[in-house]
Amino acid sequence: MQTAPSVSRKVSRPRADALRNRERIVTAAREMFVEFGPDVPFDDIARRAGVGNATVYRNFPDRGALVREVVCAVMNRTAEAAERALAETGDAFEVLERFAHTAADERISALCPMIADTFDQNHPDLGAARVRAEGLVARIMDRAKAAGQLRADVDFGDLLVGIAQLSRPPAGTGCLDADRFVHRHLQLFLDGMRAPARGVLPGAAVTVEDLRALSVP
Repeated sequence: MQTAPSVSRKVSRPRADALRNRERIVTAAREMFVEFGPDVPFDDIARRAGVGNATVYRNFPDRGALVREVVCAVMNRTAEAAERALAETGDAFEVLERFAHTAADERISALCPMIADTFDQNHPDLGAARVRAEGLVARIMDRAKAAGQLRADVDFGDLLVGIAQLSRPPAGTGCLDADRFVHRHLQLFLDGMRAPARGVLPGAAVTVEDLRALSVP
């Protein structure tokens, strides 16, 4: 019995220019979400990205898809910063400090409300990015604790809450106007996390589970 010849199917890949356009859209959207919030018009995002409106809608058919992509991109960049930090040698607390300042520049606090309000926070893409970032940051903190440089009564959530709160602009000020305060005040916060501890912290350390429980609407 003669079998039919197999038909090879070529899987099409996105063109390089299409990938660059998508990256430009995500970058422009992140900048504008930080400056103006998640309701910024797609037309404005397209103008800043230097692409046509149709290109934005072709890549992201609705606002939820674009916001999810932006949040995942920020989390992935934060994870990449953590990976670079883990590859460093030397003072473990200084490595933690450098990572914290890099993470603050991502403006996580400006994106937090979008996770709860704009799309499903349990989406698989977001979940994978979150788990990756959490594991890497925990390793940075564990290394500083093992070196006796990070106080024992703090956890992953304490660091992330501190970064998020301190990179949020004060009420009544523009996000970009507050940039000059962020790293100064973040360093004050980090100095308070050094071991040996100078006092007893009220309450319990904030864990990953605590943060996830707080994010549930």
